[in-house]
Amino acid sequence: MKIAPATAADDADWAKMRGALWPSGAGGVHAREIAELLVEPGETLNLIARDDDGHALGFLEASVRHDYVNGCKTSPVAFLEGIFVWPAARSQGVARALVAEAETWARHRGLSEFASDAPVQNRASQAMHEALGFEETQRVVFFRKVLR
Repeated sequence: MKIAPATAADDADWAKMRGALWPSGAGGVHAREIAELLVEPGETLNLIARDDDGHALGFLEASVRHDYVNGCKTSPVAFLEGIFVWPAARSQGVARALVAEAETWARHRGLSEFASDAPVQNRASQAMHEALGFEETQRVVFFRKVLR
């Protein structure tokens, strides 16, 4: 397995995996966001994992967040914005290797915390986070009221 920063050559695979993780990004949203990240990555890390034959296995997107991140004691922190591994490649260490690369990236920036989130109903994501060494810090329910 090879893990490397995403490049323009990865855009089709990256968009396909983003679409599998975040289906609401249809209609070219993922392609636009990828193009923006490739032109100006800012404080982001975008990794693609490939097998020895060059097939995409998964991706990771992380950023540096300077705002308050729930459960963290420092700021800024590294934040796992998204991680996806194709089902056929799961339980083979792909996510672990992607996260390890992101941890190294964060440490090189002097960051001491790596945070993430997952929907309350997404038990698979929560289990993956725990398996990768993340610990749950809190649960939040958001509310809204429409004002007329």
